[in-house]
Amino acid sequence: MARRKIKIKKIDNVTARQVTFSKRRRGIFKKAEELSVLCDAEVGLVIFSATGKLFEYPSSSMKDIITRYNRHFHDNNELDSPLELQVENTSNNIELSKETADKAQQLRRMKGEDFQGLNLDDLQQLERTLVTGLKRVIETKENRIMDEIVAFQNKGIKLEDENKQLKQKMAMLCKEKSSFLVESDIAMKEVVSSESMNNVCSCNSGPSLEDDSSDTSLKLGLPFPN
Repeated sequence: MARRKIKIKKIDNVTARQVTFSKRRRGIFKKAEELSVLCDAEVGLVIFSATGKLFEYPSSSMKDIITRYNRHFHDNNELDSPLELQVENTSNNIELSKETADKAQQLRRMKGEDFQGLNLDDLQQLERTLVTGLKRVIETKENRIMDEIVAFQNKGIKLEDENKQLKQKMAMLCKEKSSFLVESDIAMKEVVSSESMNNVCSCNSGPSLEDDSSDTSLKLGLPFPN
């Protein structure tokens, strides 16, 4: 009896679908193992079920197989990319060279050189461009001058404020110095007055004239007066 072919489509019955998945999974894992052994091939098989469960079959190490695959995929991309990059770079270089040449010619014309090939309309357009550019230059220069004037004015105001503060500090210092000199003068006068009073007191309390004459007579060997 010949085997009946099954139509390849999604199995609607959940139980039958799960049973078929288990059978087919074991079968494909067996085929992968046979392929690895018979042909000395490195096989890595990864399957996710409908419920999200992972099943895998590595002929050696799944990590090594995935690493080898990524390296091979990366190398192939590098081999394919230089040709595309070369074509793209060539196209970009052509465009850049043309743009550079156009800009250089435009700059020479702005400097008053290389008017060859320009008609009257082109010359008028160039003149308008130069006039517009000159106006912008003049406006920019005036704005810069005004900015510098404002900056100098602000700097002058700042210097005036600093000068005023210094004058106030000098006035305070001079006032403090004058006060100190007055106090020192008063103190000196008080000291001199005190010393004068002490000298007067010392003179008043000194020996009498009679005592002085007696002492003088004794020292000279004269008779003491009665």
